[in-house]
Amino acid sequence: MRSLEELKSYYRTILFPELKALEEERKKALNKIILSAAVIIPLAALLAYALKHPFPVMLGIMGIIGANWFFTREYVANFKTGIIEKIVTCVDEDLKYSKNSYIPRSTFSKSKIFKHGIDRYRGDDYVCGKLGQTQVEFSEIHAQYVTRDSKGNRHYNTIFKGLFFVADFNKEFKGTTVVLPDVAEKMFGGLGAVFQSWNKGRGQLIKLEDPEFEKMFVVYGEDQIESRYILSTSLMRRIADFKKKNKREIYLSFVGSHIFIAIPYRRNLFEPRIFRTLLSFVPIQQYFEDLQVAVDIVGDLNLNTRIWSKQ
Repeated sequence: MRSLEELKSYYRTILFPELKALEEERKKALNKIILSAAVIIPLAALLAYALKHPFPVMLGIMGIIGANWFFTREYVANFKTGIIEKIVTCVDEDLKYSKNSYIPRSTFSKSKIFKHGIDRYRGDDYVCGKLGQTQVEFSEIHAQYVTRDSKGNRHYNTIFKGLFFVADFNKEFKGTTVVLPDVAEKMFGGLGAVFQSWNKGRGQLIKLEDPEFEKMFVVYGEDQIESRYILSTSLMRRIADFKKKNKREIYLSFVGSHIFIAIPYRRNLFEPRIFRTLLSFVPIQQYFEDLQVAVDIVGDLNLNTRIWSKQ
């Protein structure tokens, strides 16, 4: 893992020349989008006025969105190959990047973090490799389920959108332990424990002896002894510190011989912005820090310390 100063040097010597070429691609794509909008918007407005119906406006909006995708797809692909892949290598040389791959649905479901059925599952920006002794993989994931309104229209609802991380924990667990943000504790205080205990589909409510951790998280497991064994005092402290450092909700589970971690994000993490210049260090630093969140999991949770051996 490199420092911020090393990243700045890498940006000046390696990334900036490529960014200059990509900046020209960005400008060309942006000009095409603006030109398309200049044609589509007046035409849609004229048709809507003539027909006395808003449908042409909706069609125009869809046309602009389609033009944005069409004119930026090659630029985005070149950016990810030319820049994001290099930033991943800068973060750690043992990591490999694939812009179109992602954590498979079967792995996401295996984590048992999210219980809702999945109707649509997408992702990108897959990273894998070995950090010290720990094999890791992570990517962006967007999992959704479908509902229908009274008119039968389909609506997609988000189950999870963000960074999904998987690591070898070097221990074969007999049961499942799931660590979730404690929403009930925040909303209802001490009464939250009552609502937590009603969540039978999750297994047993695991009571732990760390008051700060229990204010942040609720833990469910299939085996009280094993769950307490996994969530040692030091690991609970590391998880709590990781959450506070990154100022984000964090979901975890321990299944089989792996730890699964889901960190929600509203934004797409590694996408270039078409309306913002590439010749700035600020977005490069953001990409670096987003990647560092995933890489830091190994060090912050001390996953390279092999206190167990697989059985």
